[in-house]
Amino acid sequence: MTRLNKYIADAGVCSRREADKLILDGKIKVNDQVVTTLGIKVNDQDKVTYNNKVLKSEKFRYILLNKPRNFITTVKDTHDRKTVMDLIEGACKERVYPVGRLDRDTTGLLILTNDGELTKRLTHPSFGVRKKYIIQLSGSIHPDCLTAMKNGIQLENGTVKYDDAIYGKNGTDRTQLIVTLHSGKNRVIRRTMEYFEKELLYLDRIEFAGIKKRELQRGKWRFLDQKELGFLKMVKTK
Repeated sequence: MTRLNKYIADAGVCSRREADKLILDGKIKVNDQVVTTLGIKVNDQDKVTYNNKVLKSEKFRYILLNKPRNFITTVKDTHDRKTVMDLIEGACKERVYPVGRLDRDTTGLLILTNDGELTKRLTHPSFGVRKKYIIQLSGSIHPDCLTAMKNGIQLENGTVKYDDAIYGKNGTDRTQLIVTLHSGKNRVIRRTMEYFEKELLYLDRIEFAGIKKRELQRGKWRFLDQKELGFLKMVKTK
């Protein structure tokens, strides 16, 4: 037996909290009867409907993709450009969705799943999921800029404070940085480099919510293992 709000969330409709509201609003039926009581349980033989559509609880899938450049982080692109879904075609029968997004030119780790409740926790700024990136810039950048990133800088869409910002392997005409942050603001690293008037050549996400690339090659995917799933489940709920 499964609690009704979990059954609704597992069907990909919404989070458990939002499912509770649907139940209280009388928008859920169980075996053709409107249910407004929280906490009831259902099984696979029960017919659960929302907006006259029968809901089916799905098996959750969690895919880790090492995204290459020139792929759009979306399920379908209206301009027929290549998307991340092309890279995981045939991975599973369940329909999965990207968790957050990486810009077309950004590479690195991207999770795709059909777990709607977990997706919300991983993408909402209030949960502060940790991310780590490798950045490559044209030319050099002064150490004071890295200090400013860690102390907090004021961008046009708000203040951003990096957990860490250190130098990586540097060449004669370019600089590598390794940065860690919890911010969920859109294009925050690109905006940061624009703030310092630096040309961003390369941006690669190497860690997300405790999950690392390991040996996953660019353009390849794999299912998350139990240890990695544990990292995701540790993301605290509100």
